[in-house]
Amino acid sequence: MKNILLLGCGNMGGALLKAWAANTAHKFTVADPAKPDLPEGVSQVDSVEQLGNQIFDYLIVALKPQLIDQVLPDYLPRLSPDSVISSIAAGYSAEKLAGHAPGRSVIRIMPNLPALISKGVSGLYAHGEVPETASREIEELALCSGTIVWVDSEDMLDRLTAVAGSGPGYVFEMLRAYVEAAQELGFSEEDAKKLVLGTVRGTLELAQESDLSLEDLRNNVTSKGGTTAAGLDALNGTGKYSALISETLLAAYERAVELR
Repeated sequence: MKNILLLGCGNMGGALLKAWAANTAHKFTVADPAKPDLPEGVSQVDSVEQLGNQIFDYLIVALKPQLIDQVLPDYLPRLSPDSVISSIAAGYSAEKLAGHAPGRSVIRIMPNLPALISKGVSGLYAHGEVPETASREIEELALCSGTIVWVDSEDMLDRLTAVAGSGPGYVFEMLRAYVEAAQELGFSEEDAKKLVLGTVRGTLELAQESDLSLEDLRNNVTSKGGTTAAGLDALNGTGKYSALISETLLAAYERAVELR
């Protein structure tokens, strides 16, 4: 069991904390003056003074990036000598975090929105010489909210952010447009949403359970000269849709680099 301090507890931090508290035996303390709704057994303080003499094995930063420089330094003396700093804050580099605590290792976790229901995809990046035990324990925390992908550079974490971190936004927009198009074909909003979400849910589960490639699965449902072929030709016959997806990811990645 580890003694873990969570610095900040907004929507994402709170969702991850619930998963961690439910699936591990670690002791958690939240430092957040907003008094968030916390799982049973989790302590909360408004300021560093209220921590008493407590020393923590891990500190996880879940603050808004613009608050980190102001808040983090006050809590660093509460870490054990060999503790690792972790962070779920987007747009704040591991190098900046390490700059606050020279000699300490940092692990960044980049979760995405489905972590709210423990079905997220999180990217992990270790900066500095992170002990194997710490990597394993932080990995176990990340696995509580879904699946994980380790990357070997902060640049790759920015690329992962463009794909998975921002990805739910792209999917929601695609679903919105899909539902709207179904309504234009004459369906009510309720039925259009039922048709679209049911189709996407079933297709996703089929893709996850199948050993076939996505291209093969697409081809299996596409008869030559049929309705699916006509729809696919309109969607991506000229390659515009593929190009648009590439442009979308590139724009998100370039913005992640700017924020770094």
